[in-house]
Amino acid sequence: MADNGFKKQVTLFFKRRFISVILVSLICLSLWAVTSPLLADELDSTAVSDLYKEARDLFRQADKAASISPDNAMPLYKKAAMRYERIIKEGGIENGKIYYNLGNIYFRMNDIGRAILNYRKAQQYMPDDNNLKQNLAYAREKRIDRIEEKQETKVMKTLFFWHYDLSVKTRLFIFTLFFAIFFISACVRIFFKRPFLFWLLISSAFVSILFCGSLAAEEYFLKKQRPGVILSTETTARKGNSETYEPSFMEPLHAGTEFTLIEARGEWFQIELLDARTCWVQAKDAELIR
Repeated sequence: MADNGFKKQVTLFFKRRFISVILVSLICLSLWAVTSPLLADELDSTAVSDLYKEARDLFRQADKAASISPDNAMPLYKKAAMRYERIIKEGGIENGKIYYNLGNIYFRMNDIGRAILNYRKAQQYMPDDNNLKQNLAYAREKRIDRIEEKQETKVMKTLFFWHYDLSVKTRLFIFTLFFAIFFISACVRIFFKRPFLFWLLISSAFVSILFCGSLAAEEYFLKKQRPGVILSTETTARKGNSETYEPSFMEPLHAGTEFTLIEARGEWFQIELLDARTCWVQAKDAELIR
């Protein structure tokens, strides 16, 4: 009798485990069925390559059409932009070249906001590109809003010109070079107590610390600051996160105006402009660069 009771318990135990395995398997199959269409929507390398070629060809066709009839070129520019956008969103590919091409397309479509937005995004990947710098500067000249930088920023850019004028790659090279000089000088001075080695040690240490601080500050502000661009043709800046608040300025903000995000609250952004003025704008009227 005891053996029969034990067998029944063992049988019941395995039945329950079997049912649990079946249920888990069904759940896994259900999840796979739901997620597989989403995974299928992701572009493979062949699709991305085809889209890139199509976008490039459409852009060239649009440029040719623009010289004859600008109206006929607009649909081609839009199709090219849509393909680049698909590469970014569905292909998960982001690089300076794609954003640079998008910036050029939107500039030719007279969409200054999105042109500046994509040029700024491209800058994150290719900060030393001269063509990109020129196109961004030219697009900025086309903006309606003329907002001067606050005086403090101008003074900082004058005093620490090497931080603002030199690229990260150049500053990293200078830091590496002078740190190597510092290290070699320190090793040599252990054996040779020459006055010039002391001054070489001090000067190389100073430059190394200077550029190390510059690189650290760059990394800190890169993580802390969230820059953005106004995309709408115009948007009313307000004193609070609702349309019931009074306008912050006499005139609305226009496409291409750059800002730094202070806070995102619901469907509103609190932003700081280049001249340090703050206001609230609707999130749908702007986009963050990163």
